Amino acid sequence: MEKLNKTQLIAKCKEFGLKGYSTKKKDELINMITNFSSNIDTNSVPEIVSNNDTNVNANVKENTSENQLTFIDLFCGIGGFHQALHKLGAKCVLACDIDKDCREVYHNNYGIMPVNDVKQIDENNIPDFDILCGGFPCQAFSNGGKKKCFEDNRGLLFDEIMRIAKVKQPKFMFLENVKHILKVSNGEVIEYIKNKIAHFGYHLQLFQISPHQYGIPQQRERVYFVCIRNDIYNNSDIVLPKYNGTIDFQSYLDKYEDIDEKYKLNGDVLNTLNAWDEMISQFNVNEKISPTIMINDAYKNYSDEEFNNFATWKKDYITKNKPLIEKYSDQFKSWYLKHKDILSKREIYGKLEWQTGPIKENDSIFNHFIQIRQSGIRVKKSQYFPTLVAISQIPIYGKEKRYITPRECARLQSFPENFILSPNDRKTYKQMGNSVNVDNVHTVIHSTFQHYNL
Repeated sequence: MEKLNKTQLIAKCKEFGLKGYSTKKKDELINMITNFSSNIDTNSVPEIVSNNDTNVNANVKENTSENQLTFIDLFCGIGGFHQALHKLGAKCVLACDIDKDCREVYHNNYGIMPVNDVKQIDENNIPDFDILCGGFPCQAFSNGGKKKCFEDNRGLLFDEIMRIAKVKQPKFMFLENVKHILKVSNGEVIEYIKNKIAHFGYHLQLFQISPHQYGIPQQRERVYFVCIRNDIYNNSDIVLPKYNGTIDFQSYLDKYEDIDEKYKLNGDVLNTLNAWDEMISQFNVNEKISPTIMINDAYKNYSDEEFNNFATWKKDYITKNKPLIEKYSDQFKSWYLKHKDILSKREIYGKLEWQTGPIKENDSIFNHFIQIRQSGIRVKKSQYFPTLVAISQIPIYGKEKRYITPRECARLQSFPENFILSPNDRKTYKQMGNSVNVDNVHTVIHSTFQHYNL
């Protein structure tokens, strides 16, 4: 308890329904929680609810009936699968993750300390279980990674899942990965996975869904693998429900007046965005400004030899930039002269990837979502947030000129308000970027349970 900061302790007080915590010091908060905990069943855990539920601080006791489903949580991260399965009444009997910081967050929230290496799990010496779940590592398959696939040891961790499944033969397996897993290595990876699942006695059904399809303002397209043991499979397909509501965008955001100053843009990032915004105002309505504008390259006189030595994509961008830069030649020259120092300070500052369509009347970079990426400044439509990722590409909410907060990231991943985050923001951003979306997981598993009358 002493390792928790004051914010986390207050969250615990809210979780337990304690009163009078707002004026207490850290030591007093610890005493309050300790005294309360000594008088309750230590196996009770917070109810797992989605962001749209109203009673986020209610407590429920785990179902202890003999027919309670059990699960193991491999590559558990901070427990996205755990959240969904607990809400459905299942009990976790084993968790595992290689990341020490994730293990600590998992323990703080669920009272279970995950083991640290899936390769060290002895499948013959773990409890029986009904469900195996896991978002097995995706770096080897994702756009953000190098797509090494079979050459990357992380890409082979799927085999650890099958090693355990071969012996324990759970009724169901629920797995998750990035959508690119369907295409990489000319389809060899997905065929390998399908064949393995079939070989060990399971029927596979795949679903591609994203939170934004279910009323959550984050575009995060993922593939869910639903594996049903052959003796259970009922020869019919699971059907996911359709969401016909709207996205209540504001309900996922903190109030601006409550935002800590550390999340607000300043310095070079703000200066760079202001510079690009000035140029955007010079474009005509309906002007198309793609592909990525590489303004620093536009004013370099490369020799033919230098140009021909560039990667194909770079030569293509430079060539395609020329008509736009020539059309607005005077505006670009004066603007670049004015802002050259900041635009050339870092290579990424001089690259604008505009993904919002043609320029609109009174358009601005701050009308949209922004990410400072390795490839440059990416600007996306403001209907929903871009995919949260594990690397340092925290989405910027342009209208308020600020990064989204860790708690807002948690909401976008459908974690409840009383979920205890890491006290380190950078770690939380990484953990949320690596996590599954709880509501999407719940949709898939709940639909499966309904289909099989569980």
